[in-house]
Amino acid sequence: MTMLFDLTGKVAAVTGANTGLGQAMSVALAKAGASVALIGRSAPDQTVEMINAFNGKHAVIMADLSEAESTERAINCAEEALGPIDILVNNAGIIRRSESLDFTEGDWDAVMATNLKSPFFMAQAAARSMVAGNRPGKIINIASLLSLQGGIRVASYTASKSGLAGLTRLLANEWASRQINVNAIVPGYFATNNTEALRGDPDRNRQILERIPAGRWGEPDDLAGAIVFLASSASDYVHGALIPVDGGWLAR
Repeated sequence: MTMLFDLTGKVAAVTGANTGLGQAMSVALAKAGASVALIGRSAPDQTVEMINAFNGKHAVIMADLSEAESTERAINCAEEALGPIDILVNNAGIIRRSESLDFTEGDWDAVMATNLKSPFFMAQAAARSMVAGNRPGKIINIASLLSLQGGIRVASYTASKSGLAGLTRLLANEWASRQINVNAIVPGYFATNNTEALRGDPDRNRQILERIPAGRWGEPDDLAGAIVFLASSASDYVHGALIPVDGGWLAR
């Protein structure tokens, strides 16, 4: 059974791997045996230290993924460093908070470029490599509860994550026959930089905790099982799924 989840010999690329969820998923993939390309705008020094602690294999790819040409270059650099890509995790994301009456075009465009355009073109570049090499692959998007709910004061974030859910299904429809699995993880409320403002607001923090059946914020390591499952052969017949890891939030 453990062989189903063994990633030995696989090459994974993870965007936004420097902190939080991206860091935890990168470490989990490396522990499962994958070589991991850590892709992003910020140096993932701590992630590198964590992977080095168990002699995991990795490469650091510095890239601003808001432009399509940068996504293809990032995949090419990852493959030059580690070999053909088998697994892509589209995790990089940003958020802007403002009342919708006051939301700016700049905040809209920045979030959409990082959260929706970048995952599509990263997936396209990775899938082109997989198809050209006639090998199966796994593409895993990191969605959000706001892929399924509306939220407040985060117009572009909600739009981008709702779009990412639809994109996950579309790409699954197109690429399942090519043995490329496209799925998404739907994290609930996790203790990361993106949720610092929420956790720092006593009223919102209390409201959120009251709705989570598990009674706590998620920790990044809570994603380890889901990411390894979707990256491994255990998920070979899973296509277009949005898998919540939310402490029961959506069940409430």
